[in-house]
Amino acid sequence: MSISYRVIKATSKTTTEEARIQIETSSADETKALGCCIGLSLEPGWMIGLVGPLGAGKTQLVKGICAGNTKDPSARVTSPTFTLIHEYPGRVRLVHVDTYRLANPEVELQAMGFDELLDSDAAVIVEWADRVRSLLQDSTVWITIAPTGENTRSIDIQGRGRAAETLISGLQNQTH
Repeated sequence: MSISYRVIKATSKTTTEEARIQIETSSADETKALGCCIGLSLEPGWMIGLVGPLGAGKTQLVKGICAGNTKDPSARVTSPTFTLIHEYPGRVRLVHVDTYRLANPEVELQAMGFDELLDSDAAVIVEWADRVRSLLQDSTVWITIAPTGENTRSIDIQGRGRAAETLISGLQNQTH
């Protein structure tokens, strides 16, 4: 998979601020390629919160993350909008959660045993994570995707802790 994206701005974490990187992609393939880079860095216990409107590219990013984690670009990845949770094998067990259709997402996720996922060795990705912010760890890596044109996306990645530092440092070193 070709890896191509453009880093707009990056900041390193200090004791008082988050690590942050802003990236621009110009196609679904570039968004998947960015996801692939994230998947290559993925570690057990990471929590990634995805935020963005319908059609922003959240599932495209997850497809790339799965490809990087499995090193299999043909791995079938779909949004768990109706099933709520999908699990993907790979170098790191990856759990993909979608809260879009939940009427009371915090209560419903807790009833489904979401706490157990947080205490597992899986990496967890939550789409529409802003709907369940209070359930997520302080060390969550937040990825906000905003369409800036028909195919272009502004992707803001930020967070506190080792996962955010590792991920953002890796993306800065892979600037293309």
